[in-house]
Amino acid sequence: MWGTIRSSGGHVAHLHSQLTLRKVDLMDAAALKEFCAEMQPDYIFHLAAQSFVPKSWEDPWATLENNIRAQLNILEAAVRLDPMPRVLVIGSADEYGLVHPGELPIRETNPLRPSSPYAVSKVAQDLLGYQYAVSYKLPAIRVRPFNHLGPRQSDAFVASSFARQIAEAELGQREPVVRVGNLSAKRDFSDVRDIVRGYYLAITMGEPGEVYNLGSERSHSIQELLTILQSLSTVAVRIEQDPARMRPSEVPELLSDCSKFRALTGWQTQIPFERTLADVLDDWRTKVRRQHNQ
Repeated sequence: MWGTIRSSGGHVAHLHSQLTLRKVDLMDAAALKEFCAEMQPDYIFHLAAQSFVPKSWEDPWATLENNIRAQLNILEAAVRLDPMPRVLVIGSADEYGLVHPGELPIRETNPLRPSSPYAVSKVAQDLLGYQYAVSYKLPAIRVRPFNHLGPRQSDAFVASSFARQIAEAELGQREPVVRVGNLSAKRDFSDVRDIVRGYYLAITMGEPGEVYNLGSERSHSIQELLTILQSLSTVAVRIEQDPARMRPSEVPELLSDCSKFRALTGWQTQIPFERTLADVLDDWRTKVRRQHNQ
């Protein structure tokens, strides 16, 4: 199995025994075409996007350029191969954007009303996949995963951010305070290990050009997520709202309907929400302890 990286690849060090990594900049169309021609891949899983929503507000064009151009370059490289590989185009539940209460749970036919620059970039990636499937008969399969989390996730994301703050407080590296943004938003959270299993089923069993939701089909508020992490903490922590963590536009609730994908593959999430959060917190405890002992 081959994988591409643009930086040092330290964040995937645990996969070095399973992957052969090559430095390829997906923004460089010529280099990517050369790499794909050499590798002749059967499957392409494209997960290399700018995925942090607040960053897309800070520099909208950087997110749009990165996500759309990289996706386009991959599709262009794929259609020049013979045979063409199956390509997984990974969108996001954020594509649905402003969802009205009567539209829950969200099906793939729901209108797309993106409410952030990041969401717009994912809509573009999604529809590029559809266009290449229709125009070139490229076996591109599209998925719209809802929020997912797990060990090794960046602390730019909510569960990992809270877990890191708690782990540092437990070790006495910071005061016992967790700084938070909006706690009322409700999201459909899945364990990343369930989502990755869904990606494999999608690329091997999905119909070219089709799009599938991937989620737990349950929603949890950020407050509930925080409460569970607090219950797992070995120290009492207090909560403080941080205005810098608030977003210009916040969708009140996202909840998936994955019946289309379940009917095709039998897939559904299996890992309980509480276990995922415990694993995230334990992962940060290990990281913080290791850094402390260095």
